[in-house]
Amino acid sequence: MIYSVNGILVHMEQGLAVVECAGVGYACQTTSETLSQIALGEQVRLFTHLYVREDNVELFGFVSREELSAFRLLLSVSGVGPKVALGVLSEMNPQRLALNIAAGDHKALQRAPGVGAKVAQRIILELKDKLGKGAVDFTVPASVERVAEAAANSAASEAINALCVLGYSRADAAAAVATLPPDTSVEDMIRMSLKKLASFK
Repeated sequence: MIYSVNGILVHMEQGLAVVECAGVGYACQTTSETLSQIALGEQVRLFTHLYVREDNVELFGFVSREELSAFRLLLSVSGVGPKVALGVLSEMNPQRLALNIAAGDHKALQRAPGVGAKVAQRIILELKDKLGKGAVDFTVPASVERVAEAAANSAASEAINALCVLGYSRADAAAAVATLPPDTSVEDMIRMSLKKLASFK
């Protein structure tokens, strides 16, 4: 197992970074997030995952252990391969992924290439419990548990749906509603959440 590669970045293109270590160039498939944090000709370290199949061996590299952990978490979902996992993490960082899963925001996941409605729903279904139990190897925002509770509360869920109609993402709406007392009326939840969301911009 290759834990990481540490060397000079000699080539990069969309979805790919080549790191030369002791005269050997390691082609690492990667995310746009990782590519945005590295530069040609500089010393880099990428944490890697070696993906082995009968007919193929691929190396995936990430600038942080958290992104690598999120990649492996996505691979644990049935029907999610490395290309889809890369697409998801190119669309959102691990923390945003956790919030989207907690909020049940399948539309946000569907923005990633290769993720249809069924795959997005499966990601949420299979990973929601793991997030709730803390069974992940990356830092999950403290608000995730509150977001999940808010999404399950009928009044909060109604307020979240209303905010989505107004153009906010389900994750952002759930994060705003999650900060309010659960006994707040739907109307007040919407009004107070709109103030919070406006302050985020």
